[in-house]
Amino acid sequence: MEPGAFRFGLFALDLRDRRLSRDDEPVELNARYLDALALLLSEAGRLVSKERFLDEVWRGVPVTDEALTQCIRTLRRQLGDDAAAPRFIETVPKHGYRFIAPVERDGGTQAAIVRPGGVGAFSWRRLLLVGGAGTLGAGGAGLIGGLFYGLAGASQPLHAGMGAASVLLVLLCLTAALALVGGAGVAFGIAVAGFAAGRPSPWTIAGGAIGGLAVGAAVKLLGLDAFQLFFGRSPADITGAAEGALLGGAVGLGAWLAARTAGPPPLRRAIAVAGLTGGGAGLLIPLLGGRLMGGSLDLIAGTFPDSRLRLDPIGGLFGESSLGPVSQVATAGLEGALFGGCLVGAMVLAGRR
Repeated sequence: MEPGAFRFGLFALDLRDRRLSRDDEPVELNARYLDALALLLSEAGRLVSKERFLDEVWRGVPVTDEALTQCIRTLRRQLGDDAAAPRFIETVPKHGYRFIAPVERDGGTQAAIVRPGGVGAFSWRRLLLVGGAGTLGAGGAGLIGGLFYGLAGASQPLHAGMGAASVLLVLLCLTAALALVGGAGVAFGIAVAGFAAGRPSPWTIAGGAIGGLAVGAAVKLLGLDAFQLFFGRSPADITGAAEGALLGGAVGLGAWLAARTAGPPPLRRAIAVAGLTGGGAGLLIPLLGGRLMGGSLDLIAGTFPDSRLRLDPIGGLFGESSLGPVSQVATAGLEGALFGGCLVGAMVLAGRR
């Protein structure tokens, strides 16, 4: 391990001066633990086995595994890292440890992060895992939205032969199915864009937008054709390509912003950031004349006079007699926040596996 300097996040390790600093402020670390950190940094992205720590840090001095565990625990504490959601030091159970954040060496060259199946190394298995997790996360958001709309619809006086449970079940299945389809487009768009760029980048915004646009266009086309086929008319302004592109791009933006930290993004941060960007897009869509799920359901119900679906109780929460402009903006914002937070949160969880 040659002498030099390493930079990662807000930290710098100067091996010539034997000094670790954060924003040019010294960080206390004893000599042996500093050697352990230097070993991890010199092998950034690669597994460092317990045996290598014992050979190169303790130099053959007999110690127990607890000594290495205490060393890593101290390093994490001084770096502000968390073993449950690591940004710097990842535990590889029964084998050793890996430094997972980007590292710059002397001269500005960046150490490659070569985690198996991770960013920078294409893996179909990882692509399917992360994209599939995002799809399921979006489906979970659809179930929550379906429960909300189903309870509102079931609270209205129903026609004979139709029970509240039937209304709830139909809306649950419908919203979950549409969220799964939309989530698949956005999640795989983000995942593919991330792998193509080799790291989290603004390309994830384009990936989410393209995926949302493609799925939104296809679902609207098929939906309108189905209404025309069975009922002889169709509601023209249901959710489509424009709404899908805007929401997908916003979720991609959330995924990129959440990942702009060293190492994997903390789960709560990812959910919060993607929820904010998705919610912002949801608020914007009805203001621009578009509709998400709640607005589309209300439009369909109004297009067919014999429809038994009414979402008036939701409008009543906002002082409106029906699902008016204010309640459409509010419900769209909630839908976007749920969709973004659940989708990106699930992708982050899957990425850690």
